[in-house]
Amino acid sequence: MDNKQEYKSIYDFEILCKNYPDLKTYVIENKYGNKTIDFSNPKAVKALNKAILLSDYSIKYWDFPDENLCPPIPSRAAHIHIIAELLESSKLKKNIHVLDIGTGATCIYPLIGNSLFQWDFTATDIDEDSIKNAQEIIDKNNLNKHLKLKYQSSSFNVFKNIICDNDLFSASICNPPFYESKEEADKANQKKLKGLGLQAENTSRNFSGKSNELWAKGGELAFIKKYINESFLFKNQCFWFTILVSKKENIRKTKVLLKKLNVFEVKAIPLKKGNKNTRIMAWTFLNENEQKNWDKVN
Repeated sequence: MDNKQEYKSIYDFEILCKNYPDLKTYVIENKYGNKTIDFSNPKAVKALNKAILLSDYSIKYWDFPDENLCPPIPSRAAHIHIIAELLESSKLKKNIHVLDIGTGATCIYPLIGNSLFQWDFTATDIDEDSIKNAQEIIDKNNLNKHLKLKYQSSSFNVFKNIICDNDLFSASICNPPFYESKEEADKANQKKLKGLGLQAENTSRNFSGKSNELWAKGGELAFIKKYINESFLFKNQCFWFTILVSKKENIRKTKVLLKKLNVFEVKAIPLKKGNKNTRIMAWTFLNENEQKNWDKVN
């Protein structure tokens, strides 16, 4: 794997604390004498991610309610790097406009994508409170020229009500809900903490998260099916459709679904998230001639 995609697990806490002093409260030493934080503490994780965004991406304001998902910044950045490599492989270098499905309250993919590559984004969510919070982040970082939000009013739709007749996107990205229920998410969190040698006093997750962020009816596969089926309806308005597939057993099922829609090209791109290997599935309906002429249309 390209080292740009590696999940960063060793942090320069001296620099991070210098840039974001509030992080000092949560810095501890592990048994090897190295500085770290308690990753089972949501507030510590949030402070670390704020420090990373400020230090590495010049994001001065980033805040959201404690019940919302706190995304791990390094893995989100690795995801963005993969999308950049995908676009570069298709010679897409100018007028990049990315559609982020389910941006959440943190608006994390647009923030990183704009900081690293100056891309423009349209970001969506079905939660009105998340949209309001994301807009506040955009406003306070003066990014309204490049980052736009759209509220998805129907939980049954992904691209419908979002993509308009004249819209063209270089890529769509999505990190779908992983679990089928809150109970399944809590159980997985307890297992994770036990593996780290930690014991949570309650069922709160170290990265927090609520419905539609972590769990949804039918889980990951149900969302992927909906995403794929609707992509066909807008096949000429997005160069690359992409979605993160976390469960290994869903990779083959995703490929089968895409084959039925007769897509022109499919790619399964590895993404390492901590100790877990996942895949970003990418597909395009555009044939070679349509791909070559995309910049003329866009």
